[in-house]
Amino acid sequence: MKNNIVKEIEKYYTEKVVKHGATSKGVDWNGKESHYIRFKQLSKILPRNEHFSVLDFGCGFGALIDYLLENNYNFDYIGYDISKEMITAGKEKYGALKNVTFENDLSKISMTDYVIANGLFNVKLKTNDEDWKEYILNTLKELDRLAEKGFSFNILTSYSDKEYMKDYLYYANPLFFFDYCKQNFSKDVALLHDYKLYEFTILVRK
Repeated sequence: MKNNIVKEIEKYYTEKVVKHGATSKGVDWNGKESHYIRFKQLSKILPRNEHFSVLDFGCGFGALIDYLLENNYNFDYIGYDISKEMITAGKEKYGALKNVTFENDLSKISMTDYVIANGLFNVKLKTNDEDWKEYILNTLKELDRLAEKGFSFNILTSYSDKEYMKDYLYYANPLFFFDYCKQNFSKDVALLHDYKLYEFTILVRK
């Protein structure tokens, strides 16, 4: 089941980047403003005054790099994505930066200080909710394994207005995922649901 899910998601995002290029639409966001709102929430897991390594899990073309640079973070960045076209776009855009690497093979990536997963769990396509939920939980275990100091992720919220919800997207109960992270990963977990998007962000500090 997982392999089928990954294949469908890889196809979906590859088509986006081929059509729109290295832009917010190329990773299926409406625009840069909402893209950066998400980065702001997810990056609350990161330290401001010390060097760190970060794995951008499902990195797309690596837009997080611009956000980190613009906000003066001191970092080494690894971008991982299942779409080879996304990785190619990232290398073309950021390949000259010495503190940046991109990888399409997860087995080649070792533990980093922090892991960030932006929009990874929203687009379920035709996968049913239970199978998608299991896929999310298995992926969270992977994020936890790869993160030495902490990780963050976001998901569309089940508190979204019903008239705007779409069948191919997954809307999660934020309380379930908060509890799951508290029970399985760390006692230090934050749920952020106070910013103006129909989603929530969870920060897990170890």
